[in-house]
Amino acid sequence: MKVTLDKEDKFTTVRVHNEKLDTLVAPDLKSELVKINAEGVKNVIFDLSEVRYIDSSGLSSILVGNRLCNAVNGTFVLCNLQDAVKKLISISQLDNVLNISGTQEEAQDLIYMEELEKDLEE
Repeated sequence: MKVTLDKEDKFTTVRVHNEKLDTLVAPDLKSELVKINAEGVKNVIFDLSEVRYIDSSGLSSILVGNRLCNAVNGTFVLCNLQDAVKKLISISQLDNVLNISGTQEEAQDLIYMEELEKDLEE
């Protein structure tokens, strides 16, 4: 599995460089998400621009990332979804659970807005 991590001030972008997010890739991806969460990253942008297929293991790894971010009052955002991936997430009714944005920039804006709202609530 090839993944790149781009760490910014308020978030980390995780880019998966595989066409398939399946049982061969998902365990390593879950480990990577747990690792960056343990390092204190609470906001993650999950860029799936290169992913064309996801199975149940892949969906599970996405849900792990979402749960880890939520547990530390952070935000997990999927972006750049291919049509087949978007359709599977919709069929699985995970589009009601996950934050999904069209582009990397929209995902960044969502995280900045969430952070601003949290700061105002304090």
